Amino acid sequence: MKRNMNEWVSGLISGKKRAAMPILTSPGIPLIDAAPIDVFQSGELQFRAIRALIGRLPDMAAALTMMDLSVEAQAFGSPIKFSEVENPTVSAAVVRDQGEINRLAIPEVGAARTAETLLAAELCATEINDRPTLGGLIGPFSLTGRLLDMSAMMLMTAAEPETVHALLEKVTQFLIEYAKAFKATGCHGLIMAEPAAGLISPKMCREFSADYIKRIVDAVRDDSFAFVLHNCGKTEKMVQEMLSTGCSALHVGNTVDVRKILDQVPAGIPVMGNLDPSVLFRMGTPDDMLQATAELLEATRDYPNFVLSSGCDIPPGTPLDNVLAFFDALAEYNSRT
Repeated sequence: MKRNMNEWVSGLISGKKRAAMPILTSPGIPLIDAAPIDVFQSGELQFRAIRALIGRLPDMAAALTMMDLSVEAQAFGSPIKFSEVENPTVSAAVVRDQGEINRLAIPEVGAARTAETLLAAELCATEINDRPTLGGLIGPFSLTGRLLDMSAMMLMTAAEPETVHALLEKVTQFLIEYAKAFKATGCHGLIMAEPAAGLISPKMCREFSADYIKRIVDAVRDDSFAFVLHNCGKTEKMVQEMLSTGCSALHVGNTVDVRKILDQVPAGIPVMGNLDPSVLFRMGTPDDMLQATAELLEATRDYPNFVLSSGCDIPPGTPLDNVLAFFDALAEYNSRT
């Protein structure tokens, strides 16, 4: 179902009631009696988990596909470690130097598990009609770090920037086509996770991340397709770099005071965040969630463009009761506005 996503974005922040869009899909896994290790490899199971979860969360602003930051690296040939209790992770680098980067093939969209994530997006967009569906993908700098090894990449940005740019060019070409494939499924937008960019300076963020992301945004964003940029690092000093990408909204992590981000963002652009996904959602109690959510809503009362969310992807094993408490606190707050 086609939607005007510019209107959807504006609607998140134009009313008196606060909207909420935590990054969560994994709490839906127990609802379909499946194991995470199976769900992360099956688009059909991902859809079933998302649909089951969304059915319990009427105030969730969108249906989100899984934020699995190993999918794109696996398409490039990275070995992946699967777990019964955690998200999949990249277990080794696949390139080490300029020569290996030159020989690295850009995969076809659909390689490895990208076909499964696209299937999940298509099923969600087709079967979930009461709210938009947003797909999830990794950012170019973060993907480069997984292919090259994060520590090696951080050293190379200073010592061998041309090597990093060579790999960034390849991953960006792939991500553009992958983003287009998400759009072709009928889903309504993307959330791009670019956590590695939070580890570098604002100037380097522009050079090694934002300028590449802008190319991806420009390739897909329009009235019917939104683009949310997530960075869970220390982003207070790189807000302008993030905005330079042309994204529809920003999503920030729990390492920042979200008000310091909001102070720098135009009122028409939503800023989403930023309750701790591990300490609160995964390890906390419903009472912890109620209190922390209420406190964040009060702290951001003077910022109409704030959208309540988690600070990052909510991990497997998170109790559904904690998610429900998050939305209960939201409902209580909205009942008083």
